[in-house]
Amino acid sequence: MAASGGDPNVSASGISSETDMSFEEEEKPRSDSDGLEDYWNDFSVAVQSAKLEAVDETANEKDVASEKEDIDCNHDIRIHEDLGHVCRVCGMIVKRADSIIEYQWKKASRRKNNFYEGHSKEADEIDYDPVKLSEDFIVADIAIHPRHAKEMRSHQLEGFNFLVKNLVSDKPGGCILAHAPGSGKTFMIISFIQSFLARYPSARPLIVLPKFIVSHWKDEFQRWQVQDIPLYDFYSVKAEKRVEQLEILKSWESQMSILFLGYTQFSRIVSDDGGGNAAVACRDRLLKVPNLLILDEGHKPRNRDTNVLETLNRVETPRKVVLSGTLFQNHVHEVFTILDLVRPKFLKMESSRPIVRRIMSQVEISGRASKVIADSAFFEAVERTLLSDANIIRKAHVIRGLRELTKDVLHYYKGDMLDELPGIVDFSVFLKLTPKQKDIVHKLVAYEKFKRNAVGTALYVHPCLSEISEVNAEDRVNSLTDKSVDNMIDSVNFRDGVKARFFMNILSLAESAGEKLLAFSQYILPMKFLERLLVKMKGWHVGKEIFVISGDASSEDRDLAKDKFNSSADAKVLFGSIKACGEGISLVGASRVIILDVYLNPSVTRQAIGRAFRPEQQKKVFVYRLVAAESPEERSHETAFKKEVIPKLWFEWSEQCTTGDFKLDQIDVDDCGDEFLDNKAMCQDIKALYKR
Repeated sequence: MAASGGDPNVSASGISSETDMSFEEEEKPRSDSDGLEDYWNDFSVAVQSAKLEAVDETANEKDVASEKEDIDCNHDIRIHEDLGHVCRVCGMIVKRADSIIEYQWKKASRRKNNFYEGHSKEADEIDYDPVKLSEDFIVADIAIHPRHAKEMRSHQLEGFNFLVKNLVSDKPGGCILAHAPGSGKTFMIISFIQSFLARYPSARPLIVLPKFIVSHWKDEFQRWQVQDIPLYDFYSVKAEKRVEQLEILKSWESQMSILFLGYTQFSRIVSDDGGGNAAVACRDRLLKVPNLLILDEGHKPRNRDTNVLETLNRVETPRKVVLSGTLFQNHVHEVFTILDLVRPKFLKMESSRPIVRRIMSQVEISGRASKVIADSAFFEAVERTLLSDANIIRKAHVIRGLRELTKDVLHYYKGDMLDELPGIVDFSVFLKLTPKQKDIVHKLVAYEKFKRNAVGTALYVHPCLSEISEVNAEDRVNSLTDKSVDNMIDSVNFRDGVKARFFMNILSLAESAGEKLLAFSQYILPMKFLERLLVKMKGWHVGKEIFVISGDASSEDRDLAKDKFNSSADAKVLFGSIKACGEGISLVGASRVIILDVYLNPSVTRQAIGRAFRPEQQKKVFVYRLVAAESPEERSHETAFKKEVIPKLWFEWSEQCTTGDFKLDQIDVDDCGDEFLDNKAMCQDIKALYKR
């Protein structure tokens, strides 16, 4: 992807925004070197020049007009931190930097984050000041700080300019950044927020995100800050009462600062109608004060009938930004739910209506045509065409329409920067069930869908687990103690389960090669069985060779497990709940990834794989998606793969593609390029091997 702005000599190596680094803890005298003297000197000269030269704006604009007459170019303007507004096509400087940069960046100190440390007050002590309403800002140019510009890649510069276009205009509106996991969304939005605050110090950004990644965001702010900006949240100071939360909200409102809040906490506060004056004051501040609303992992509130979505829609600012590495989850209507969040009634907008009508005229639909098209009819027609229609020409028309419909509000980046990593090999491995598993698998057809999936997932790992998975939740929890699972393992042969056997073989090969392994599942039972199997057979210990991150792990435990697993030479394997480990965690210490079962939402699986295949990975990553052959899991795999087709068509499709581009390629084990699979012990369990 070509760079959209910035210095052509900017380093191509970049620095990932996902890396955990922070400035030194002690505050140092201003005279100490911070390694950025050249950046500060250049920027100070530019600012001082702006004050001394007293540029005549009118004359400057006439000069520009004169130059335009001589150059036949439909300018594509990008912001260049040193030169100003520059045309990406012809290179002409349309507006000089010294005429648009009128403010001075404050140099950052090296203190740790500014946390709220006020004492708790009782409700009758609180001064309920009126809420300061979100204000409309005069449109002005936004500049990237030189330090950030030197590290930005072309897709991040494009994303920054896309944010400026949508959020800083006469009629600001929300937008979506759908960039691949690990591509630096956090760094890019942190840079934009600081530039936005430098131009508009009265702005009050609110970042709503999954609670467990708040610490990661604060670390990244500390790493990339260029001003002393206080960072507030409720969790680090354990503000659980509304009166305590109100104190923090008032501190955030009173000064240039940033507030972090988890989705669930945000929804509870805004929905709280019975908590008295403090609750009302908290709610009003969250709805009225923010001038910029950032929603990380913004695909979370994708379902229309949820409190989270309803409460986010009530925030009054039009400047709403959704960040997502996996925007498309299950259905087309979920994407448009997010579009409605950032641009209310998106399909009914004046610019959208003619495109919607054209798309509907090109798909196969039943019933009479109508000028008024229901949103649900549009979603269903588009999804049916992209999933099931064999007519590639019709698909192409729909795809072109979708791209035209969303081009101004959705910025997509596939993740080409990940091509610079050592590489990834992604297999779907269909395994032959053992005789004992075959004796049981036919019973699954009697179960309803969800129970069939839960029981089957356990059965495919080892037949001894099927009975445990059938009991009610309370009895199952009682059966999952270390002692009870150890007793079970003593009485069985692990080789009677094909997935257990595959796991143990891959782990042994990885250990001998000095590689670490990630194992993901949507259920605790299979992971607990394999964990205790390693304790019994290899004498390993949880916290040394074995690590576990489950859905109920605290942020502190999650971070500790992540850091120890990545850094410790003793670490061998990490078991992770596929949803708990799917976002915001870097596990680049591992280069082998096993997906133990099929998850029907393929984006969750992609997020899990992205824990290892991301910037700073030093080895080629091998992924094994395990599928039980000749079982209901085959159909689940087929359904999940079909869902992968829609975002690939919508966001990545090329008109030169054929239907064959959206099918898995079956390959021989001998030609798979993975020495781990190319041995007799592994080959005897593999019925078929497919490669993405």
